[in-house]
Amino acid sequence: MGDNLTYEAELNGLIKEYLRFAAFEETVNIFDKECKNKGKTIPKAPVSAGQNFKTLHIQKDLFEAFDDGNRKAFFKLWEQHISPHVRENDQVLQKLEFNLHVHFAIYPLKNAGGKLGKDDVEERTSHFKTYLETRGAALSQTTEFLPYYALPFVPNPTIHPSFKELFQDSWTLDLKLKMQKFLSASLKMPRVPRLLSIFKENGQEYKELVHQLQQRLTETEQKAATYMRRYSKIQEDYHNLIGVTAELVDSLEATVNGKMVTPEYLQSVCVRLFSKQMRQSMAQSIDFTRPGTASSMLRASIVPSTNSIDVPLLASLDYEKLKDDLVCGNDRLKALLLQALRWRLTQSQPGEQRDTVLQAYVTNDLLECHRKKQRSLINLLNSKSEIVRQYAARLINGFASLSHGRTYLAQNMVLLKILEETLETEEEDSITRENVLGALQKLSLRRKLQSAMIKDDIIFWLIRVLEDSDSLSDYTLEYSVALLMNLCLRTQGKRKCVEDGKRVLKVLSDLLGHDNYEIRPYVNGALYSILAIPSLREEARAMGMEEILQCFIKEGNTEMNRQLEFIIKQLNSAEERLESDSDDEEEDDDEVGAVFLLEIGYNLNNSDLMFQNIYF
Repeated sequence: MGDNLTYEAELNGLIKEYLRFAAFEETVNIFDKECKNKGKTIPKAPVSAGQNFKTLHIQKDLFEAFDDGNRKAFFKLWEQHISPHVRENDQVLQKLEFNLHVHFAIYPLKNAGGKLGKDDVEERTSHFKTYLETRGAALSQTTEFLPYYALPFVPNPTIHPSFKELFQDSWTLDLKLKMQKFLSASLKMPRVPRLLSIFKENGQEYKELVHQLQQRLTETEQKAATYMRRYSKIQEDYHNLIGVTAELVDSLEATVNGKMVTPEYLQSVCVRLFSKQMRQSMAQSIDFTRPGTASSMLRASIVPSTNSIDVPLLASLDYEKLKDDLVCGNDRLKALLLQALRWRLTQSQPGEQRDTVLQAYVTNDLLECHRKKQRSLINLLNSKSEIVRQYAARLINGFASLSHGRTYLAQNMVLLKILEETLETEEEDSITRENVLGALQKLSLRRKLQSAMIKDDIIFWLIRVLEDSDSLSDYTLEYSVALLMNLCLRTQGKRKCVEDGKRVLKVLSDLLGHDNYEIRPYVNGALYSILAIPSLREEARAMGMEEILQCFIKEGNTEMNRQLEFIIKQLNSAEERLESDSDDEEEDDDEVGAVFLLEIGYNLNNSDLMFQNIYF
C-alpha cells in the first residue's frame, strides 16, 4: 500500500508537470484543488531555477574555455549542448562556429605571453585545416570567409593586411557578444516534462522495432516470391519430363513391335528436354543421327555451371532517414545520396538482386509518389542546385528504365507535370534535360501518361526541338524522335499533328536524311502512323512526299526499303485507318509501342525500340 501511495504521488507530479508545460493553467488549478480535497499529495516539480542554474553553469564553462583558449574543452561542451540538427541547418550558427574555430586557431598568436608552445600552435593549425576541409567547406563559396581559407598557410598572419582585424581586441569582444546572444537563445529551452520524455523514448523504440519488422517482412516476401518462381519452373519441367517419359515408353513399345524410331523424332524429344537457352542452337547444329550424341548432350545440359555466382541481397536501408536527409540536408549531401541510390539500383546484378532493390524503393515509397503533397525527391527537380537537379533526373530515368519502376512512377501525375516543366526550363542539351527526356520517352509506354503528354502539347515541343536537329546531341535526338513516334501511335497523337500538319511532315521528311541512322526506324514509324489521317496524306502528297521517300530507297538495305515501301503504300491509301482510342482501355507496359512494328514487319527483337538502356 505504501509503495502504491509513493508511485501515485510521483505520477501526480508527472501529470501536473506536463499540464503546466502545455499551458493548461485552469486544468492545473482544478487538478491541484481536487487532489487537495481527496488528500492526494503532489510532490514539488523541479523548479525552473535549477534549470536556469544549469544553463548558466554551461555558459560559464564555455566562456572560461573561450578565454583560456581551451579548444578541446570548448568544443566538447559545444557539441554536447548544441543540437546537431541546428548545427547542420542554421547558417547563423555555422558562421559563428567558423569564427570560433578561427579564434582558437590564432589564440597562441594573440596571447604570446601564454604557456602555449610550438607543438600546440602546430596542432591548432592542423585542426583548423581539417575543419576547413570538412564542416567548414560549406562556407568556402562565401565571400566573407573566403580569405580565412588561406590562414593556415600564411607564415605570419599577425602582419598580413587580410587578417589585421582578427588580432584586434574588438574582434574577440564582438565574437564573444555574438556567442553570448546565441547561447542565451538556444540554451533557454523549457524543461521537457518527464512524462513526455518517457513517452518519446518508449514510442521511438516501438517505432524502430516496427520499422525493422516491416523491412524483414518485405525481404521475406521478396524471397518467397523468388522461391515460388523457382518452384513453378521446377513444376513445369517436371510435367514436361513426365510427358516426354510417356512418349518414350510408347516408342519403346512400338520398337518391340518392329516400328523404328526416326532421328527426327529423337531430335524433337531431345530439344524438348533441353533448357530454353539451348534449344534453338542445338536443334540446328547437333547431329542426332550419330550414336550417343543425344544422351551425351542431355547429360551435359544438367552439369552445374562452374561460373554461376550466388548473388547476395544488399543490406536494408533506413528509408525514413534517407527521405528526411533528402529534404533537410545540404545540396552536397542530397547529390551524394541521389547518386548512391541510383548506383544501388543500376549497378546491382540484373535479376533477383535488382528486383529486390527496386521493390524496396517502391515499398518504402522512396520518391513519395503515393503522397498527395510531395516533399522530397520530386521537388528536387526544382532545386536551385544544378547538380541536385541532374542527379534527381538521373535517378528518375533509372526508375523509368524498368517496367516495375514505370508502374510506380505512373501513379503520380504531379511527377509528369514537373518533368514536362523541367523539359521546358532546362538549358538546351544539359544532362538534366537529357535524362528528363529519356524518362518521358520510357514513361510514354504507359497509356495514361501517353495521353497526358499528348494533351500537354509535348508533340509540338518535340517538333520545335527537332527543327534544329543538327545542334542536338545524339541522345537528345534519338530519344526525341522515339518519344514522338510513341505519341503518334495513338489516335489522339495523330489528330494533334493535324493542327500543324505541314510543319510536322516537314520536320519528319528532313530527319529522313539525317546522318544519324539510328533514328530512321522511329522517323519511319511516326510517318507511317500519322499518314493514317486523310488530311495529312493530302498534305504529304502536295509536298511531294512520295518522291522524297523514293530518294531514300537504296540497294542493299532490304529492311529499310521494306519500311519505306509500307509508308508509300500508306501515303497512297484512300481509306482512313483509325482505331479505337478509348481511355478506358487498358494496355500492358511496352505494348503501346509495339503496334507499329507488328503492322509493317519490324524485327521485334530490336530492344533499341523501347530504349531500355539506362543513361548514366
